[in-house]
Amino acid sequence: MENKKIRVGITHGDTNGVGYEIILKAFDDPTMLELCTPIIYGSPKVATYHCNVMGLQTQFSILSRTEGIRDDRVNLLAVIDDEIKVDMGHKTPESTEAARIVMKQALSDYEAGVFDVLVCGPEDSAENEQEGLTLLMAENLNVAFVTNKLAIKDVAEAITKPIIVDKAKTLHQALKRDLRISNPRIAVLALNPTGGTHEEEDEIIVPAIDELAQQGIQAFGPYQADEFFGTGAYLRFDAVLAMYYDQGMAPFKAIAADEGIKFMAGLPIVKTATMHDAQYDIAGKGVADPTQLRHAIWQAIDIWRNRVNYDKPLAHPLPKLYHEKRDDSEKVRFAIPKGKEQPKKEDKRPSEES
Repeated sequence: MENKKIRVGITHGDTNGVGYEIILKAFDDPTMLELCTPIIYGSPKVATYHCNVMGLQTQFSILSRTEGIRDDRVNLLAVIDDEIKVDMGHKTPESTEAARIVMKQALSDYEAGVFDVLVCGPEDSAENEQEGLTLLMAENLNVAFVTNKLAIKDVAEAITKPIIVDKAKTLHQALKRDLRISNPRIAVLALNPTGGTHEEEDEIIVPAIDELAQQGIQAFGPYQADEFFGTGAYLRFDAVLAMYYDQGMAPFKAIAADEGIKFMAGLPIVKTATMHDAQYDIAGKGVADPTQLRHAIWQAIDIWRNRVNYDKPLAHPLPKLYHEKRDDSEKVRFAIPKGKEQPKKEDKRPSEES
């Protein structure tokens, strides 16, 4: 496994955003090709247009079929070969449809074993976050959400004890298998601020934490979000489970905006993405930073390797090297049949009278 060059599928995202800019900038560094084999799902014509507008010099090979994928080069798979109108900095139905088409093709190719991990290009859509558990990742902070991008008025109704338990279990497994943390500590945030009624905490969140403890999962809380992040308490935990999107996203961006990435946990596929969406405001200006995309690629590769190392010993467990203790029910088979008891031996010791 150490010598395997991992294949990374990369979708181009919204064609009017910064997707092509940061993808081509990321692989302008030749050392990236020593780490993985990139396969960009997109449009050769749109990629060439972006290169010409921004003066990018990254070389890529255009392919029409996956059989032509080769190591040590940037492979661009022509999923969309039709003319696409590029209007940098503006979201259009055409650019959104282009993002959807390449995502669909990439997922199909993953099922066929074409590549190992998927890194999603930036797009202004929450479609790719509907499945799995959204986990924001940085060096000292991991944040997951019980509810994702719901209106605040709908959050309280959406939070239930089973959902919290399910999300926490998915997070716990991801920390163990994907990040190789042997015994994760999870902080669970409260829904309500300090003061006032705490119906959700008393009747939903606390019972959920108690159930998780009974299942051997180290979950603690509920903690008030402002104090929890403000005092740096998050540094004592391996992950944080927020009740709603803004509750976890705002502090994450304040703490780790530059290095953070998204990981969709709980899915068979290793799927990461940048924190920023299409960034229409800077599209076409040549100032987009590819650092987050590089982090997303590196993290996807690390997670893939962690899964292999985690699953390999579990696939062929060692046989038991001891005999289990028999219970009393097995003794019945060896009981002496009634009426065939051996006669008691006479006591040959002399009596006190003799």
